Amino acid sequence: MSISDCAAIVEKGDPDRFLATMAAPVAAREVLFPLYAFNVEVTRIPWVSQEPMICEMRLQWWHDVLGEIAAGEPARAHEVAEPLTEMQRVRAVPVEPLQALVEARRWDIYRDPFEDEATFRAYIEASAAGLMWVAALALGTPVEAEKPVRDAGWAAGLAAFLRAVPELEARGRRPLHDGRPEAVMALANKGLVRLKDARKAGPPKTAIPALRAGWRARATLEKAAADPSRVAEGALEESPFARRFTLLRKTMIGSW
Repeated sequence: MSISDCAAIVEKGDPDRFLATMAAPVAAREVLFPLYAFNVEVTRIPWVSQEPMICEMRLQWWHDVLGEIAAGEPARAHEVAEPLTEMQRVRAVPVEPLQALVEARRWDIYRDPFEDEATFRAYIEASAAGLMWVAALALGTPVEAEKPVRDAGWAAGLAAFLRAVPELEARGRRPLHDGRPEAVMALANKGLVRLKDARKAGPPKTAIPALRAGWRARATLEKAAADPSRVAEGALEESPFARRFTLLRKTMIGSW
């Protein structure tokens, strides 16, 4: 039940965040890996069983764990729950955004489409922007930086979601409320606007290790905005070399 256990979970389940975190200082890794391992655990729950009730129960388990952490109760004996509890006790980050993340993942259990675009945007806000904000808070970022960090997290979450569209469709989901090219283009442009707003606001340096989790966002969103058909075709991925080079360059210049 250690940071290395959490790192192994992230490496397997979320390679992009793993690479971004390994580029961070060691002290930041000890904060980020428990959070990202928690995210991996929650994200994969809807896909481990075809029985919705089982998935609901497992998500509720994590919701309850977070409530216990907030109440100061002893950590549950679990390879992620224990390090997450310890990190929260030291950093005093709120658990409410993480509980919102758990609730958002209930959509993944079912095959129902999003009711409207506002519902979809709220899903990205809860599942991605909230996680990035908690990560930034845990690294010592002041609350005044919440909007730009959430903007960056939303853009990164949207980019990741668009890359996942073909797989979601293959699994019988209806990921996009409106899949018309003009709607996809508008959505990608919304992500680019929020990413631009985040950069313009200039979040503090303390947030950079958290922000760097979205290092692929701009490239993905620009491709989707320029040619929306690439979303359904699964043609938003960069080459492995391009991905790693981009991360290396951002790390070397202290950017995100």
